[in-house]
Amino acid sequence: MPGGQRRIIHLDMDAFYTSVEQRDDPRLRGRPVAVGGSPQSRGVVAAASYEARAFGVRSAMPMARALRQCPDLVIVRPDFPRYREASQRVMAILRSATPLVEPLSLDEAYLEVTENLWGEPLATEVAKELKRRIRAELSLTASAGVAPNKFLAKIASGWQKPDGLTVVAPGRVEAFLQKLPVEALWGVGPVTAKKLRAIGIGRLVDVRTADPVLLAEAVGNLADWLRRLARGDDPREVTPDRPGKSISAETTYADDLREVAAMHIELERLAARVAAALQGKALRARTVTIKVRYADFATVTRSHTDDTLQCDAGALTRRALLLLGRTDAASRPVRLLGVGTHGLVAGGDAGRTTGWLAL
Repeated sequence: MPGGQRRIIHLDMDAFYTSVEQRDDPRLRGRPVAVGGSPQSRGVVAAASYEARAFGVRSAMPMARALRQCPDLVIVRPDFPRYREASQRVMAILRSATPLVEPLSLDEAYLEVTENLWGEPLATEVAKELKRRIRAELSLTASAGVAPNKFLAKIASGWQKPDGLTVVAPGRVEAFLQKLPVEALWGVGPVTAKKLRAIGIGRLVDVRTADPVLLAEAVGNLADWLRRLARGDDPREVTPDRPGKSISAETTYADDLREVAAMHIELERLAARVAAALQGKALRARTVTIKVRYADFATVTRSHTDDTLQCDAGALTRRALLLLGRTDAASRPVRLLGVGTHGLVAGGDAGRTTGWLAL
């Protein structure tokens, strides 16, 4: 790559929760598996194996519907401690290549490998070796995208799943962008995509020449950022995880959540990610916050603070669910959910808090 070009990898574990279950239980291998709640108690799919996805089973889908679509579906209750343990081992492998690892969740992370601990000049070779080590040491597969920036690397990692590797070299960026639908843009889900298509924007590159007024009406203050991404320009740095004044996790959904049961399991999943980060840094939190963005982009937050310091996933989930009850989520479609913790305490020292970490 030319001098000055960054080398970014986005690594995403393949069907992580279900892959861990299939790895640890040979009876599940090759079978359609869903991790989630019981269909009899309005349970929701938290994760689906590729065998289940072939039947249209997807995360956040009511489990009863998933079972109708795939009668042979094997339902497994979530085991977040086991997933966190596997995640920690994955992240240790990533950090063997570079200290610049930015986890996004238990199963994905960005890496900056322009300079790396292996002295390997080719980011593609770093990605191949990371995938090889994950398979050899954990019996799991990962997909990777290699590109000059985060935006392109994340799209690339999903290009050839599972067990894929897609490289977008600087000279191929424009050709790559020309292939992408407008949904590839960060923050553009089905509802926003429909609005954009209504004004003639069907491809990512169409954003470049869109009428500024119409684009602003469709996406609000995202317009300038989407234009920048449409040119393949993403200056965001890879920020390694570090102790922070707050630790949070959030997800934007391709399809709006409409069932409260689906929102509950998503909050449980997000709370587990936050708890894992807190425990990994020996931190506890005084305040729990949730973030809810509705389908119309209106966003609300709700917080609860008390003197009981928390870092347990169950306790964080209970607080998050209580806070959800103070929103309109039961009657409005939701496009984003987030769980955050604030007022962090390191060890027993109530006076120690430090920067920001968003997983």
